[in-house]
Amino acid sequence: MTKPPLTLYLAAPRGFCAGVDRAIKIVEMALSKWGAPVYVRHEIVHNEYVVDDLRAKGAVFVEELDECPTDRPVIFSAHGVPKSVPAEAAARQMLYVDATCPLVSKVHIEAERHHENGLQIVMIGHAGHPETVGTMGQLPDGEVLLVETPADVATLDVRDATRLAFVTQTTLSVDDTAEVVAALQTRFPAIVGPHKEDICYATTNRQEAVKAMAERAEAMLVVGAPNSSNSKRLVEVGARAGCAYAQLVQRATDIDWRALDGIRSMGITAGASAPEVLVNEVIDAFRARYEVTVEIIETAQENVEFKVPRVLRERV
Repeated sequence: MTKPPLTLYLAAPRGFCAGVDRAIKIVEMALSKWGAPVYVRHEIVHNEYVVDDLRAKGAVFVEELDECPTDRPVIFSAHGVPKSVPAEAAARQMLYVDATCPLVSKVHIEAERHHENGLQIVMIGHAGHPETVGTMGQLPDGEVLLVETPADVATLDVRDATRLAFVTQTTLSVDDTAEVVAALQTRFPAIVGPHKEDICYATTNRQEAVKAMAERAEAMLVVGAPNSSNSKRLVEVGARAGCAYAQLVQRATDIDWRALDGIRSMGITAGASAPEVLVNEVIDAFRARYEVTVEIIETAQENVEFKVPRVLRERV
């Protein structure tokens, strides 16, 4: 039987960013240097396939340091950790490697500098997300206030309206964040913003590619994990940009084929923690059902690379 035709738009850039690539490399290099097991506090990145692959190589994933023995290395995830975590590791004389994305570390440094200048910090982010917990944990309790929406800004109780600064989670929706920033600046005209955008280049680039793709695709799939902030934002951005059907899938087996019945154009992208092998898996699933023509929608090129910590580059 003849397969129906389908134009498959493939977003570029998509998938792994430099921070995710570095974090995975850190775990692999730690296993190579010190052998298994190597402990990882929290998922190194939010992707089940990646975590399972590293687990098979000897990584042990835990949520808290007290689950780790003191005689094995422990790695902190790419999302960053509160200051209390490395302090506890040092107190227990543990060998630890920090895989925090350098762009998240930049936000930590910004928050500390504002604090040193006597400013209270407002963080735009998602409550409970590891990156938000890590950033807020750089400063004493009460020094960082969390907001998620413009409505949160209206009820914000600050110490001094003239002594404020704001930072943001790096994986937010650019458009949604702009609305919250506008609300902050309206209510607190003296609030100090970051010298450079906190939302990272990879998040911004992937959202711009989705917007361009949404104009042409009847439906869109974002390959990513349900606990991945940047992946969920891509779904929201696609829907807001006019794509009638935008869904998150972890694997090709998650595709709802009934919902896609009759489509002639399809967009595919991937969150910053989703490996390309899963994108190819989804493409292959469409090839099995359709006569596929692939078109690349490229809105930016990326050549960012972050070095791994020196301890991993030194010989034993």
